[in-house]
Amino acid sequence: MKQNSVLALRALELAKASRVFNARGSKVKRCEHCLLPASACICALTPSPAGSCAFCFILYTGECYKPSNTGRLVCDVIADNYAFVWNRTQPDAGLLALLADSRYAPILIFPQQYATAERCLQNAAELRTATSAKIPLFVMLDGTWREAKKMFKSPYLATMPVLGIQPEQASRYQLREAAHLHQLCTAEVAIEVLALAGEAGSASKLADYFLQFRRAYMLGKPHLTFNEPA
Repeated sequence: MKQNSVLALRALELAKASRVFNARGSKVKRCEHCLLPASACICALTPSPAGSCAFCFILYTGECYKPSNTGRLVCDVIADNYAFVWNRTQPDAGLLALLADSRYAPILIFPQQYATAERCLQNAAELRTATSAKIPLFVMLDGTWREAKKMFKSPYLATMPVLGIQPEQASRYQLREAAHLHQLCTAEVAIEVLALAGEAGSASKLADYFLQFRRAYMLGKPHLTFNEPA
């Protein structure tokens, strides 16, 4: 079974770190896989990874440490997954090799108003044409909105086809404050991408897993109220 690349990256970054990463909730005893409080661990609910597409996460510095990051949930659902820390001046050689791998058709997931019209994929049919007989490799920029806009300017992403997601409802993510109400978290975007790519089973599996994650996470946040989906 392929490993969860976001968690593997987190372990690598922790091993290299010269100081301990401290954030809110850093004193809580957490499960090393789901990163939830040990008393709310959801590892028993981790789905078997599958899927016929691939995901590549480019994470801003420090993002992989955050328990609220949901990219790792996608990696628990989609077997073919990759993760790299973004570097403005020295991009990871492994990332560049992956994007050049002839087996894959890289597709950047990002709001289309920031890309030229000829790069934008408007629907599932255009997505199928762009990927052809190759494995769709969905590239996601993982960080805050301000950080994602910085990463979007990377030269190696400049000609990549762009798929934008237009959410039909506001985000259900309650663990971080978004810059805009319509912005979805990483897992929510991945759910929409999977549905558009014709992977309804994986989309449903990720949606269920994300629900369990949110419910368990909120148990440790008494100042927040978990809103059950209708």
